[in-house]
Amino acid sequence: MTQTPPATRPDAAPATVTTAVTEPGARRGGTGGALLVLAALVVALLAAALWHLTQGTSGVGTGDLVALLLGREDTHGATATTAEILTGSRIPRLAAGIAVGFALGVAGALLQSLARNALASPDTLAVTGGAYFAVTVVAAFGLAVPLWASGLTAFVGGIAAAALVLALAGGAGTSTTRLILAGSAVALALQSGTSTLLILFQEETTSLFAWGSGSLSQLNIDAFLQAAPVVAVATGCGLLLSRRLDLLALGDDAASVLGVRARSTRAVGTVLAVLLTAGSVTLAGPIGFVGLCAPVIARLLGRLVPAVHRHVVLLPTAGLLGALVVVLADVTIRAAVGADEAMSVPTGVTTTVAGAVVMVLLARGGRDAGPSRRPPGASVTVRGRGRFVVVLTVCALATASTVVVGLLAGHQWLYTGDIVAWLSGEGLPLVQFALDERAPRVAAAVLGGAALALAGTIVQATCRNPLAEPGILGITGGAGVGAVVVVTGLSSGFGTATAAAATSTMLLAATIGSLVAFGLVYGLAWRGGLDAERLVLIGIGVWYGSVSLSTFLLVRSNPWDTPRIYTWLSGSTYGRSWEQVLPVALALLVALPLALVVRRELDLLALDEDTPRVVGIPLERVRLLVLLTAAVLTAMAVSAVGVVGFVGLVSPHIARALVGSRSVRVIPVAVLVGALLLVVADTVGRTAIAPAQIPAGLVVALLGAPYFVFLLARSRA
Repeated sequence: MTQTPPATRPDAAPATVTTAVTEPGARRGGTGGALLVLAALVVALLAAALWHLTQGTSGVGTGDLVALLLGREDTHGATATTAEILTGSRIPRLAAGIAVGFALGVAGALLQSLARNALASPDTLAVTGGAYFAVTVVAAFGLAVPLWASGLTAFVGGIAAAALVLALAGGAGTSTTRLILAGSAVALALQSGTSTLLILFQEETTSLFAWGSGSLSQLNIDAFLQAAPVVAVATGCGLLLSRRLDLLALGDDAASVLGVRARSTRAVGTVLAVLLTAGSVTLAGPIGFVGLCAPVIARLLGRLVPAVHRHVVLLPTAGLLGALVVVLADVTIRAAVGADEAMSVPTGVTTTVAGAVVMVLLARGGRDAGPSRRPPGASVTVRGRGRFVVVLTVCALATASTVVVGLLAGHQWLYTGDIVAWLSGEGLPLVQFALDERAPRVAAAVLGGAALALAGTIVQATCRNPLAEPGILGITGGAGVGAVVVVTGLSSGFGTATAAAATSTMLLAATIGSLVAFGLVYGLAWRGGLDAERLVLIGIGVWYGSVSLSTFLLVRSNPWDTPRIYTWLSGSTYGRSWEQVLPVALALLVALPLALVVRRELDLLALDEDTPRVVGIPLERVRLLVLLTAAVLTAMAVSAVGVVGFVGLVSPHIARALVGSRSVRVIPVAVLVGALLLVVADTVGRTAIAPAQIPAGLVVALLGAPYFVFLLARSRA
């Protein structure tokens, strides 16, 4: 009997790309080569560290450092000043960078090996998001805790997030798409919760926004001295697991035969990875994607020196590479824009952009061998025509009712008679003022929600992925970057422009950003055809990169504008005008009839790749047209309501559950459900804690994330 190779067993769920975990082929030889790799990395890190020490906001340069090293002193006491600057500022920053990078590199290597998935990392598994959320909760509620307790808080948050992700995904050996989507869902929910706290508790969390993107700024060496032992002990424990991790790469069954307890090994390894991540977050905030890049580069080195694949070598190699990435990112940005300017640029922004690039390259070059290698066709669910009419009527009435409630609700509740008087041009000035402000907001929520729902419906049908939506495909992030470029960097050039001109400029920028992101994702996902899962994974990478770019622009903008812009990035209808609503209405007037015209093509695209071709449908042409439509709809929605997630994901699911899977019925119901969701979210955000307000996008995310979680759990089988 021929034994099935471990790499093809479902439970083995091998890594998804060629740079992923390989067999511990890990030939036992090559120790000399492994030592050479480690030595080279140490030398490179020392060189980067020396370069790092020459940079700073003071006038201390290379010559002063050489003088200090040689023990020279002048009459002005320059050497003493140099020593104070080194010990008080530069050495703590460098030490933090090395410790954080090393911890994240080792943590990423552990998670990738445990998940047998090269896209696993503290970021994609929501460990970083969980740690950041826990720290933000402590700060928001004014709980004064010592540094060691902050580390414990971050650890609890990280371990809870990791456990939730793995449970949703069906275990650490799951396929790429499910694992990353589960991590993205939990990360988005945690990010929404964190953003809500940052907005509601601005005074208590005022320093956490820039820190939330990763900052190496240190007051002294004390934080490093407390974090370093944790990193060292956790790394040492990871090295003790090396042999088990080598065997675990063969698959759970093979490892069990060889005496390895897969479940306990995975549990211990996950705890160690979370402990390392928590230490990193406590020391320097969430520095993104180092845990993804460093292990991948280490495994690439393993192609040249096979011994690097042995975990006793892989873990320190990934750690050194992580430290090198963080230090080089810090010195590069300071060399590029100057030390003074670089103070406002979080280190995590640079590393996240680099990590997003690596993630895209991995997704483009990889192949998913897990159970969802090929996206399933849509399940054909048929509902009666009478049911459709009833559901459509109920949804229309519910949407109209929420519109009325949205006009009435606010810090000062109004009466329906006030609306009638306002429509006729009469009524008290206070009522007129309130409705003049509320009406565009409600209209923006209705039309923005409808546009996002329609975009999500056609994206899910085209990708045959029930977990896809414009945000996950990078379209929303691209539109957000375009709009933020105008709001931050170019706004001064339009100071004397009319409101309509400023709106038109932002709309154009959002559209361009959306289309550029769409073109990038679509082009990178194309390899002799369009693989739907590759499209989603590359879209997630572009989304991470675009969010990081938006953060970069935000932290470099006028500090007085930061709360306003951050609120807009969270998805808000605040201050909307009719000029911003009109483009969304026009886009819907064009896109909605178009979607109904191609309803048959959408139904066939949702089945599989072959059926559309058999019946003569130009598959790629239709897919391109549909996704372009989704990109434009998303751009219009972003210009009106900011960056709102989950509406495009949840609305189509609710519609299909109510009226079946035929696009001709799903589309109108999904549009109404999307409008209903965003109006409800906007109304709740304006009234729940009035006079303070919660951005509608955060309310949607807080409500939509549990539903996303439900979808993942339900589809796990």
